[in-house]
Order: sequence, then structure tokens, then C-alpha cells
Amino acid sequence: MKQMINDVENVYVEDILKAHHLLKDVVTHTPLQKNEQLSDKYQCNIYLKREDLQVVRSFKIRGAFNKIKQLDTEQTKNGIVCASAGNHAQGVAYSCKQLKIHGKIFMPSTTPRQKVSQVELFGKEYVEIILAGDTFDDAYQKAVASSEEEQRAFIHPFDDFDVIAGQGTVAVEILNDTDVEIDYVVASVGGGGLISGVGTYFNSISPNTKMIGVEPEGAPALYNSRLEDKVITLDKIDKFVDGAAVKKVGNKTFSICKDVVEDVLLVPEGKICTTILELYNENAIVAEPAGAMSIAALDFLRDQIKGKNIVCVVSGGNNDIGRMQEIKERSMIYEGLQHYFIVNFPQRAGALREFLDEVLGANDDISRFEYTKKNNKDQGPALVGIELKQREDYQPLLQRMKKKGFYYTEVNKDSNLFHLLI
Repeated sequence: MKQMINDVENVYVEDILKAHHLLKDVVTHTPLQKNEQLSDKYQCNIYLKREDLQVVRSFKIRGAFNKIKQLDTEQTKNGIVCASAGNHAQGVAYSCKQLKIHGKIFMPSTTPRQKVSQVELFGKEYVEIILAGDTFDDAYQKAVASSEEEQRAFIHPFDDFDVIAGQGTVAVEILNDTDVEIDYVVASVGGGGLISGVGTYFNSISPNTKMIGVEPEGAPALYNSRLEDKVITLDKIDKFVDGAAVKKVGNKTFSICKDVVEDVLLVPEGKICTTILELYNENAIVAEPAGAMSIAALDFLRDQIKGKNIVCVVSGGNNDIGRMQEIKERSMIYEGLQHYFIVNFPQRAGALREFLDEVLGANDDISRFEYTKKNNKDQGPALVGIELKQREDYQPLLQRMKKKGFYYTEVNKDSNLFHLLI
């Protein structure tokens, strides 16, 4: 069953309930946990919907299995195909093995190795993985071409009503597991499948609940589309939040979001990294960047959520341990604790010693030092990374460099130079 909202076909609540019944023996009914630490910090009641504990460590299994199960034998005789940055691929792979259907899975070449390995683990002999392009959109084009050439059923990661209905089962569990009235649900947005499904169910069952979508600052596809009141394609994106870094949201999901989403917030990638580290260190929760976005957004909602009941969907926990150094680095840069400079050392004896003794503060550490020229090091500039104990130490550091005649370029403030050197 479908309903029409503002003359646009939409997923109906019955579709979500049917998906919930279909999935009850397939997916994990993930816990809804009140987090006392976050509740105290924001002076409200924060509940975490732990989709990071799902069978494939993300909510994507819900939509993938619900979609594939709707297909008949004729539609799957040549197998299926999908494109994914990682989590949808795992859901499709798991479904392929369960339903004994062959799947061809296209993933960006930039996908963390951990996610590729998980796809192999869940799908085993039922899946073939092809790494193509640098972004989800690149892989998507290849998957569509494969679907047409090989007559494989295409399993869209978000812009499909059966997929959206499957993701909406997250909302069924949330409302079944709580007796309190939920004021806000905060969820990550990539292509929009999760928030469309969850928002549709809440809009029908708990219409006073406000849906807040969260996107990474470097991939504001839904945010910009709302400003233009039409689906737009971003020219470029920051690929760091791989589970939500898409250039374009779905046409179906955008139409639904216009009706069910109250607001969309953009969160800097560095803030997301800080949140990942805090979740791990303080709560022993391993969240991937997209999974941490809903919690990272709380700082930007602090005033309006005070005294309210908030559900944050932790949408996934597929984080590659190999990325932790980059995550720490991005966090420290965002927090103002890690800075990089190109420093021109004065052409005098003892200049480096003077820099160490009289420019660095008592609590400052050099985290990186390398000359930019292999020859004539004594007179060449150097790339210097400095780690501060607190943000307030930055301006005094700059003042000491100027006073001592150390001319410098702030690499952090030059995006081209930063990406080239760091």
C-alpha cells in the first residue's frame, strides 16, 4: 500500500509494519539505551538506538533484505547488483547468502578495507565484489550499467520504497521499546533512506516528534537540496564520512523528507571525529563516522533539546581501526590542538635550538618535523607540526614566532597546502 502526500507517492505506515513482520526473524532487535552521561551533559534524556549492534553492524540490512525478499524468481534469475560505500553492501551480501541469490557488488576503491572484508565474510561464494571509482556515485554508475547489461535486479541503497520501508522498522522498534513521548529523533543522512523510513513512521504514529537529519559538512546533499527546493548534485564532496558522503540524495527520499524532516544540520568532520573518540573512550561504543553524526549534532541542538526526550540513531559501527590515527588527527585539528606550519628558520647558528627553547611553550610538543628541501637543509623551510595542550595556547605561540623572527605560513588555514602536505 502507498499513500499520496502533497501529490507525491510515499511509503505508507502499513508497508513499514509489513517489513517489520518480515524482518523479525532476520535482523537483530537492537537496544534503545538511555545514556546517562550524554543526558547529564545536555540536561535532557538521551536515548541511543544501537544499530551499531545490528547483525551487519548497521541498519542497512533492514532495507536490503526487505527489498530482495519482494523480488520473484524471474527477477532474480540472473542475480542482483548494487552499489554501496560499505554498509548497504554488507546488508545485500548477507541477504544474498540467506536467500541463495548471486550478487554483484560495486564499491568505491576508497572503501575502508574492513568494510570490504565484511562484505566478503557475509556473502561468501554468493557475492562478487568490484571496486570502482573514488566515490559512491562512481560505483553507482558502474552498477547501473552492469544491471542493464546482465539483466540483474538493481538493489538501490536508498531511493526505493521497499528499502525505505525496511529502514523504517528502526522506528517501530523505538516506539515499541519506550513509554516516554519522544520529542526529537536525530539521524544521519546519506541518500536519505533511513530518515525517510523512520520519519514516515513517526509522522503517522507520533506526529509531534520532530525529525532532525544530520549531514557531514563536506557532503551537504540534502541540506543544499532543501535550500533549492529540488534535488541537486554536488560538484565535489569530502569522502571522509564514507557512509554518508553522496553527491545526490534520492528523488523519492527527498520528496518524503520534505514532509517528515523538521531540519537538517551540517556537522564538521572534525567534530564527528571528536565524537567517535568520546564514544569509544567514555562509553566503549565503536561508531563509524556516519554512526556518530547524530550524537555529534547534539552540541548544535543544545538549547532546544534541554529537558526533552531525544533519540539518537547510532546508525553503524563499521569503523576500520586503521583509520583511528586519521580520526584523532582530524579531531585535534578541529579542537584547535594540532597545527601545522611552514617555518622559515633564520639563517643564523642555533636557530633551531632557539625555536625549541624560546618559541615552543612549556606544554607544546612537536608532533612532526621535516625539511621541505633535501639539500641545503640549514637554510630551507621546514614543515612543523605542533600539538598544544589547550586551544588558548595558539595565539601566544604565534606571537613568540613573530617576536623571534621566525616567518611562517599556517598550513591549517590553506586547504590546498594542507591536503598537499598533510
